Amino acid sequence: MPYDPNPPGFKPYIPATARLPEMTVRALIMGVVLGMVFGASSLYLVLKVGLTVSASIPVAVIAITLFGMARKFGARESTILENSITQTAGSAGESLAFGLGVTMPAILILGFDLEISRVMLVGVLGGLLGILMMIPMRRTMIVDKHGELKYPEGTACAEVLKAAATNVSREAAGEALESDSDAVRDAKRRAAIIFGGFGVGLLYKTLSVSLKGWKDTVNFEFGAPLKGGSAGAEVSPELLGVGYIIGPRIAFTMAAGGVLSYLLLIPMIKFFGDLLTVPLSPGTTLIRDMSPDDIRNAYVLYIGAGAVAAAGLISLVRSMPMIWKSLSSGLSGMGKSSSGDASLRTDRDIPMKWVVIGCLAIIAIITVATPLHMNLLGALLILVFGFLFATVSSRLTGEVGSSSNPISGMAVATLLFTCLIFLVMGWTGGQYYVTALSVGAIVCIAASNAGTTSQDLKTGFLVGSTPRLQQYAILCGAFASALILGPILLKLNDAGTVYVPAAQVAPGLSVDAATLTQTAQLQGPQAEGDKNTYKVWQKTDTVGGPAGKYLVGDDGKVVYLVDPGINGTHKTRPDGTEVKKYDAPKAVLMSYIIKGILDQELPWTLVLFGVMISVVLEMAGIASLAFTVGVYLPLVSTLPIAIGGLLRWIVDRRNNTLPQYEKLTPEQCQAAGDRSSGTLLASGYIAGGALAGIIIAITAGVLTSFDSDMTKWAEASNPFFAGAQANVLTLIPYAAIILLLWWVAREKPEKK
Repeated sequence: MPYDPNPPGFKPYIPATARLPEMTVRALIMGVVLGMVFGASSLYLVLKVGLTVSASIPVAVIAITLFGMARKFGARESTILENSITQTAGSAGESLAFGLGVTMPAILILGFDLEISRVMLVGVLGGLLGILMMIPMRRTMIVDKHGELKYPEGTACAEVLKAAATNVSREAAGEALESDSDAVRDAKRRAAIIFGGFGVGLLYKTLSVSLKGWKDTVNFEFGAPLKGGSAGAEVSPELLGVGYIIGPRIAFTMAAGGVLSYLLLIPMIKFFGDLLTVPLSPGTTLIRDMSPDDIRNAYVLYIGAGAVAAAGLISLVRSMPMIWKSLSSGLSGMGKSSSGDASLRTDRDIPMKWVVIGCLAIIAIITVATPLHMNLLGALLILVFGFLFATVSSRLTGEVGSSSNPISGMAVATLLFTCLIFLVMGWTGGQYYVTALSVGAIVCIAASNAGTTSQDLKTGFLVGSTPRLQQYAILCGAFASALILGPILLKLNDAGTVYVPAAQVAPGLSVDAATLTQTAQLQGPQAEGDKNTYKVWQKTDTVGGPAGKYLVGDDGKVVYLVDPGINGTHKTRPDGTEVKKYDAPKAVLMSYIIKGILDQELPWTLVLFGVMISVVLEMAGIASLAFTVGVYLPLVSTLPIAIGGLLRWIVDRRNNTLPQYEKLTPEQCQAAGDRSSGTLLASGYIAGGALAGIIIAITAGVLTSFDSDMTKWAEASNPFFAGAQANVLTLIPYAAIILLLWWVAREKPEKK
C-alpha cells in the first residue's frame, strides 16, 4: 500500500498547518518529573507482583490539571500539543521500570552485587535503543496501519487530551467552545478523582505501615483435612487498583493460579511428605517441620518458574505468524522513513542517519562497558533480538495493548537462546551469568520501550503532534527515569536486607580471608549497630551453609549471611523487627533460567511439573500465562488483585445497563470502562500506595527507632495490629477504600 501521511478519511485533531506551542521547557520538565514518579511506583509494583499498569492516562490527567492550576496564577494556558509532549515524556518511566524490575534483581539472586553503574547502564542503553529502533517503523505501524492497529491505551489517551483541550487548542482545531464548557468541567472532575485517589492511597499506606494503624496483610492457615493450606491478602490500595484496572478475567485467572499453589500443591506436598524421615531435595529440612511458606520456597517456586517459562514461550510461539508479519512490515517501512511529505509538521521524524548512528553508538558502548561484562557476541545478540522484539512489541501493542504484550516472554526467549549459545561455546562461569542477563535485560527494556513509544506516537498521530518532538521528549524521559530508577532499586533492596548472624545459618563456617579482595559494610537499619568493614565472600555451594553472599572477618570466620531485600528468605532481623521482602517473581525466573542452563543444576523434575501445568491449560483452551504467574506469586498478592477485578465486574455490569451504554458494542463498553472514573481513582490508588511504599522502605533505614517504637506500641495497645481479632478488624479500613472505589466508579444515567 503506498504511503500516505494522511490516510483517507482521517484528520488529526490539530491540523498539520497549525502552529501551537509544543515542546516547551515546562512541558518537557513536567513530563520528565512525572515519568520519574510513575517509574518509581511501577518499579515497586513489578518487584511485588511482577506487573505494571500503563501510566499514560494518569500522566496526561495530572499534566492537564497542573497546567490548569498554573494558569490560575497567571501562566499561559497549555495547548493540547504541550500536554501530549508531557504525557509522552512521562510514559517512559513505567516501561523502563518493568524492564529493570523483571531482570536486574536476578543479579542479586545469582549472588552478585547490584552495582549502580550496571543498573543505570542497562536502563539508559536499553531504553534509548528501543525508542530509536521504533522510529523507522512509525509510518508503517502508526500511519499505514491506522485502521488495523488500534493501540488501545494510546487511543484512549488521545480522547482524554481532546476532552480537556483548552480554548487555544479548540480554536486551532476549528472548534469554538467557552472555557466553562462541559468538556472542561469533565477534565477538572477527572483530575480531582485521580489526585483524590493518590491522596487516599498515600494516607492509607502511611497509616497502615508507618504508624502501625492496622496490619497490612491478613492470613489464615488451615488444619486437617487441608493441613498446610492457607489463604490471605495484602490489604493495600495499590493491588486493589491493579485488579480494578486489569479487569476480572486476568485478575481471577491469576488468583486461580494462587489457589492451585496454596490450596492444592502445598497441602498435597504436606500430606505426602509428613511421614518422611529425611529432607526431600531441593529442601533441606523435614517437610513435617515446614510452614506453608517454607514449602513454597523449597518446591512450589520451581514448579511456578517452569510453568511461567513454558507459558511465556507458548505465547511467543502462538504469536509467530504475527512476528513474521511485524518483521516484514517493519523492514518494508524502513524504506519509507526518508520519503513522504517532509513539509508536513505531522510527518517529521528524527532523521534516519541519526537513528542509525545512535543505534550503532549504543551497541558500541554496550560492547566496551565494563560493568556489563559484555563481549562482541553478546552485543550482536542484543542487536538481533533487540530489533526483532522491538518490532514484535510495537505490533502486539497495537493489537492487544501494553498490558497484554508478552514482554517477559520475549525476555525469557532471549535468555534461553543466549544461555544455550553460551553453553555450546563453553562459557559457563559466573562472569557469563552477568553477560547473559545483561543481554536479556537490555532486550527486555528495548522491547518494552518500543511498545510504549508506539502508544505515544499513536496518541500524537490522533491529536496532531509533531513526531520528531515526541521522539525527543521520550528519549529525554527515558534517560532521566533510568538515572533515578537504579538508586531506588538499590535503596528498596537495602531497606529489606537482613544480615543474618552466621551462628543461625552456618555455625563455624570459615574461609581463607587472604583470597578475598572485596570489602563491604552493613547497609540499612542494622548498620547503626555495626560499623565494621568486612571482606565479601560469594559462596556458590551449599557445603556448611546456604549459597549466597557472606561478610567475613579478617580471621576468616564468617560473621553474617547477607539476605537481600529482593527475594530474600529471612523476614526478621536479629532484634525481632519484621522486614518486608520483595518477591520479584519474574526476576527469579530469569535467574533460574541462567543458572539452570549454564550450571545444569536446576531441579528439572519440579520445573517439568510446572511445564505440564501450562501444557494442560493450553490443551483445555485456556491462556496459561496469567494463571501460571499466579502459581508462582504468593496468594496474598494475587487475592487482592482478584478483589479489585471482582469490583470492576460488579461496576461494569451495573454501568452497562445505563441508557448511554445501550447501543455500544462489548468492545466499546470495555473501552468506556477503561476511561471511567473508577479507572482514574484506581490509578490514583496505585500511584499513592506504591509511592508511599517506596518512601516507607527508604526511610526505614533512617527512622529505625521510630519504627521500632511504633511496632512495640501497636503490639501492646492496638487491637487492629495485634491480637485475636486483628485480622478481622484490619478488613474495616480495607472495606472503606473498596466502598469508595465502588461509589466513585458508579455512573449516573444520562437522559436521552
